[in-house]
Amino acid sequence: MDGILRGHTGALIVVSDAPEVLELLDGGFKLNAPFSPAALYELSKMDGGIILTRDASRILYANVQLNPSPAIPSQETGIRHRTAERMSRQTGELVIAVSSRRSVITVYRDGLKYSLRDIGFILEKANEAVEVLERYRVILNEVLAALTALEFEDLVTVSDFATVLQRSELVLNVAEEIEAYAAELGAEGRLVSIQMSEVVPAVRANALLVVRDYWNGPRECEAEDVHARLRSWSAEGLLDLEDVAKLMGYPGGETGVSMPVSPRGYRILHGIPRLPGSVVENLVAAFGSLQRVLGATHAELDAVEGIGEVRARALKENLRRVKEHTLLGRTPN
Repeated sequence: MDGILRGHTGALIVVSDAPEVLELLDGGFKLNAPFSPAALYELSKMDGGIILTRDASRILYANVQLNPSPAIPSQETGIRHRTAERMSRQTGELVIAVSSRRSVITVYRDGLKYSLRDIGFILEKANEAVEVLERYRVILNEVLAALTALEFEDLVTVSDFATVLQRSELVLNVAEEIEAYAAELGAEGRLVSIQMSEVVPAVRANALLVVRDYWNGPRECEAEDVHARLRSWSAEGLLDLEDVAKLMGYPGGETGVSMPVSPRGYRILHGIPRLPGSVVENLVAAFGSLQRVLGATHAELDAVEGIGEVRARALKENLRRVKEHTLLGRTPN
């Protein structure tokens, strides 16, 4: 595609060999040859369309005329782009138009349209977004550490966990933007994709655990559903902590966000080494809150299914260490 842009030849490429595509072809010639960038570039020097297999492994036809229905509406002005849009709308397949005059690559798929941008520009925007992401992550880690300390002291208010959810969503929003850049960059975006594969799962998992810790709505509502509603908000919608509090089932206004609350303990317990998720579920079901888990005796912990005497001692020791390191402002080993 970049070679076609630099050569100012233009191109109209359909990436599909579906029957509904093939019945709209006229003229040209059949190739059925292995795909190569050089071959695609040379064939683009002819005016007609190029047909690839759906996996783009072979070039099937070249210099063909595409005949989508003229009744299909199109907002495009150029003949090549108008044909590409109508072809995509009629067949639902991937069609690419390369403009020789405007030096723009436009991708159409089942009624959707996207114009690719210069790789240098995308890399610059991706790097800027990564810098923003790192700043947001630092702030998120700070509010998470503050929430952990408050949970051990049983001093959490609604605004404390709402701030964590707010910051988590801001990080995920930027990460989503970066993933879009990485997708468009292709091979050039591998490093960016790797970074996102490390960031997104951890932030999302923490956010879900915070939802489970503080959800105050109907018991049958799943944390994933609540988080999905939060993910649907715009960046501006996330700015008001009162809205986050109301989503979590708490009253609005200053009274609501300043209300004291106690965590159930999902997030802290999931951070304990070698403590299976099923055992965490049993602990929360048995004690109901983090404070009751912290205050439980060895015998009370031992009585929970999946704990046992050895794990009870290890759990008490790990919780003590986490609390000590958190309140001292250090990270546990």
